[in-house]
Amino acid sequence: MHQQSSRPTTMSPQSRLFRRTATAALLLLPSLAAAQYRGRGEGSFDRPIWGAAGGSFTYGRPVGDFLHYVNQGFGFDVFGRLNLDRQGIISLKLDGGYLIYGNETMRVPLSGTIGGRILVDLTTNNSIVWMGLGPQLTLPSGFLRPYANAALGFSYFFTESNVEGSNNNNEPFASTTNYSDVAFRYGFGWGVLVPFQAGTTEWAIDLGAIYHGNGQVEYLREGGIEDRPDGSIVLHPIRSDANLLSYRLGFSISLR
Repeated sequence: MHQQSSRPTTMSPQSRLFRRTATAALLLLPSLAAAQYRGRGEGSFDRPIWGAAGGSFTYGRPVGDFLHYVNQGFGFDVFGRLNLDRQGIISLKLDGGYLIYGNETMRVPLSGTIGGRILVDLTTNNSIVWMGLGPQLTLPSGFLRPYANAALGFSYFFTESNVEGSNNNNEPFASTTNYSDVAFRYGFGWGVLVPFQAGTTEWAIDLGAIYHGNGQVEYLREGGIEDRPDGSIVLHPIRSDANLLSYRLGFSISLR
């Protein structure tokens, strides 16, 4: 029996505010960067030759309908960025990430034929893998370097169960994907880089956030798999908007 959302699809005030702020940043950053460029002169930039790479820990907070079914998520993301101009004001960014928004672990018998003599851990994770490609605008100098970006891509929602025992270093020895769905994704991000020098390499602390617009998705949450006495299962997927905000704390390194 499927559970579906009966609430109307609306964008939350937080989502509208985030999108307006990201759009404003995308419009303002080119003017600020151009002003800095004219003020410093063409030959004075000490910027990476061709791009940057980095990663971050992320905290996911559902918005809108998604918040009625899921509380939060944790994960990580990585990115690579290719500068389209010498100063690094405009770049092309490819990023992706992994987020777990639900987790359940049960101690169960390995099989029905041997009863409870051998017990294993059955773990079920509700996860999202996402990827996007799009432009980024970055203020290229200063102690704080704000940026804004936009991207198009996909999100893959899936629920996977795996079995692990105590004599194999707690490594899973069997797994299956219980449910999955793929959605078109658009993203808006913003943040600030705090650069610092380590030898001849320029690093930066990366603080930011991303709005993930996933639209309508079918997914399982915690408790979405019902185990029956005969060993079969019943799935209870939910269909709703699955938009979220991810807050990022990470680093980047300039690639010269």
